[in-house]
Amino acid sequence: MKISSWIARIVAAVILLQTLYFKFTGAAESVYIFTTIGMEPWGRIGSGVAELVAAVLLLVPATAWLGALLALGNNDRGRLFAPDRFGCRGVWKMAGCYLVSARKLLPSSRLPRGGIEAIPS
Repeated sequence: MKISSWIARIVAAVILLQTLYFKFTGAAESVYIFTTIGMEPWGRIGSGVAELVAAVLLLVPATAWLGALLALGNNDRGRLFAPDRFGCRGVWKMAGCYLVSARKLLPSSRLPRGGIEAIPS
């Protein structure tokens, strides 16, 4: 695998993991953000768990594509968490870069021409 895809995966995982401390300890900023949008405490804890799972999946080669998709889906590209604007956009960009570089490894790319219907039963 290319060094660039490993770097993208590691950067995205590190950014995801560094925010977990604030979400899981109930830091004032994190509580304020999720209270403002009406999702405290379940939104804060739930998004923290999703980020933890995404970070772990990103670091395991066989599931990195799934972790990248989860990181993209669990990320607002810096619109909601303004103080963490670089981190949110960084995760989005790094996960997206990895998915582009590893598109041949995605399960759907291994299907025969014609999609799932072409697979013999």
